[in-house]
Amino acid sequence: MNSKNLTKAERAHLARVKALACSCCDAPGPSAAHHIHQGQHYTAVALCHGCHQGPGGWHDTKSLWRVRKLDELGALNITLSRLL
Repeated sequence: MNSKNLTKAERAHLARVKALACSCCDAPGPSAAHHIHQGQHYTAVALCHGCHQGPGGWHDTKSLWRVRKLDELGALNITLSRLL
């Protein structure tokens, strides 16, 4: 499912995720919505650019993540707890 086919509820959920602080480093929002599995919008994680796509970020060497002893599921837990 691409971004044009999102349901109203999925769009609303992703907007709430993007408004959060980064679930890896706590940088203030807005954040990007990192999808653990492409197309599964309810398991998106709030990440700043650095923790998502920057040097050492998830889509690079993941060194920032290793330093924080964090993985995607741990970051998802943080994201979900902040949405409650």
